[in-house]
Order: sequence, then C-alpha cells, then structure tokens
Amino acid sequence: MPVALLLAVAAFIEAATGAALVVAPSTVGFLLLGNGLSGTGLSVGRLAGIALLALAAGSWVGRQEPGRNAALAAMLTYNVLAAIYLAYLGVEGAQVGKLLWPAVAAHAGLGLLLARAWLSYQP
Repeated sequence: MPVALLLAVAAFIEAATGAALVVAPSTVGFLLLGNGLSGTGLSVGRLAGIALLALAAGSWVGRQEPGRNAALAAMLTYNVLAAIYLAYLGVEGAQVGKLLWPAVAAHAGLGLLLARAWLSYQP
C-alpha cells in the first residue's frame, strides 16, 4: 500500500475516532473498554479526542504536502483546539482546577506561536 494512501486511511480513522470522543466520550469509552466515562473522565476523553484530531491533521498534511511540516500542523491543531476547549470548561465553571487557566494561557500562547510559524513556514 502506498504511503500516501496509508496516511489517508490512518487520518480518516483517527479523525473519526477523535470526533466520536469529542461528541460522545462515554459511549466510546463503553464500546472500547466496557465502561462509560463520567465526571472529569468526560473532559479527559474529549481532550484525547482533540489529540486524535490533531494527529489526523498532521497525517493529512504529511500526505497532502510532503514539503509542509506535518508535526507543525498537528501541534498547531492540538494547541488551538485544547485552548478553546479548556477555556470553555473554565467559562462553564463546572470543572476548574488551579492549573486550568494557566493551561489555557499556555496552549493559547503556543497556538499563536505555532500559527505564526505555520504562516511563515518555508521548506
């Protein structure tokens, strides 16, 4: 199987799994592990889904544009989505630990730096 096709299949599978974790983490947990998720497990499951979406983005970029930095695409995707989701949790107020807002700031800052690197990237 050609590498580009393999990366496309892997990206699709990881994106589908990641999207399912973001939308219904308890159901995915039940189907994979035999138990649903609750409480903070739901938030961690959604964050894992975001990580899988970022992995899919990196795989897709690596397949589409071999000269483009796939790791940069994956880290940019993860940091932006993680900052948005963690900020949402903080604004919602249901789950706020001592490091939530510093984590939001760190992911947002990294996301901005990575976006700048993405826009100016030249292989």
